[in-house]
Amino acid sequence: MAEGGRILASIIKEIEKQAVPGITTKELDRAAEALILKHGAKPSFKGYDGFPYSLCTSVNENIVHGLPSDYALKNGDLLKLDLGILYKGYNTDMAVTLAVGEVSFETKRLINVTKKSLRLAIKKVKIGNTIGDIGNTIQRCVEDQGFGVVKDLCGHGIGKNVHEDPKIPNFGKRRAGPELAEGMVICIEPMVTMGDWHLRKADDGYGYATKDNSLTAHFEHTIVVIKSGPLVLTE
Repeated sequence: MAEGGRILASIIKEIEKQAVPGITTKELDRAAEALILKHGAKPSFKGYDGFPYSLCTSVNENIVHGLPSDYALKNGDLLKLDLGILYKGYNTDMAVTLAVGEVSFETKRLINVTKKSLRLAIKKVKIGNTIGDIGNTIQRCVEDQGFGVVKDLCGHGIGKNVHEDPKIPNFGKRRAGPELAEGMVICIEPMVTMGDWHLRKADDGYGYATKDNSLTAHFEHTIVVIKSGPLVLTE
């Protein structure tokens, strides 16, 4: 999984460089799939619940599971890339949010707060801490900055299947929920909105978007619980 995580992180880095104004999200998907196959891996999402592509591309008010399309990225867009790969029988999963060209100060703040909430949550990945400790950390970081935390979707365990138990919500109470045990592998993925957190089905029929059409951000890492603390596989 560590090897797969490194491969996944390198693919995301490459796709980030290509996400410039004028490129279509379908072109980004094709590039991602080519890189996955080149590394001897398989796309985790292709065919999952009927999803027809390898890469999830969600723009602006769309937050997750967006279908790649002929939409060409524009200056000022907020792009979420979410990608999973299956390598030697095990999955890893990762997401980033990118500003395409120039964006407003408040949009940059949304990105930075979401990224910070993930960083703080990862520090809670210790034997004996709980799922609630992770969610509580994300929720406090995000809501203290005036942003919304999505409550309808969550992180998850991962391994031979891309989605496994336990569920990892981005909100919660300290010391609540299952305890983290050595060897668990989880995906933490804060999903944050500039306005209200309530979601609707996106126009593409697959993804999710904010009901009030406010901008969204999403970051995700795959992390192992080990004795010395969190081990992030997707860096």
